[in-house]
Amino acid sequence: MRMLIRSLVSSSVPCTRNFSGTAPPPRQVLKTGDTLRQTRIFTNEDVTEYSKASHDSNPLHFDSEFARNAGFEDRLVHGMLVAALFPRIIASHFPGAVYVSQSLHYKSPVYIGDAVVGEVQATNIRENKSRYIVKFLTRCFKNDKLLVIDGEAVAILPNLAAEKVNVVD
Repeated sequence: MRMLIRSLVSSSVPCTRNFSGTAPPPRQVLKTGDTLRQTRIFTNEDVTEYSKASHDSNPLHFDSEFARNAGFEDRLVHGMLVAALFPRIIASHFPGAVYVSQSLHYKSPVYIGDAVVGEVQATNIRENKSRYIVKFLTRCFKNDKLLVIDGEAVAILPNLAAEKVNVVD
């Protein structure tokens, strides 16, 4: 499990008994200011598979010499592949979430093999017809401190009870 929940305030949610006779663990309720995180190391296979799906075969992603001649240290991970951490984090905690919008600002390149921490921080929560419209500040860091992407996202959540879901790479 690669996700971390920091400052997600524990709050009891009414539990019902399941068929095994044990109550499910209480879930944590999302509140403004809460931050959800996941870490991912991007591999050559990730870049290749993303390129196949997106049809983005820019040589910056596949040719080290080309990337260095363009002023980079080495081959780049697609920016949109890195940004895909944001909906992944939200959906892994809130199954059934609908991703409505995302703004992105690329600050620094991500290279194959970099460990990137993606985080989403709830900045506004509004109830609407038994669902919740949540605005998130979105950021990715590499080397635990260098900001590589920032932006904002809006998602419609079916509820505010965060699930701890195992994430499979």
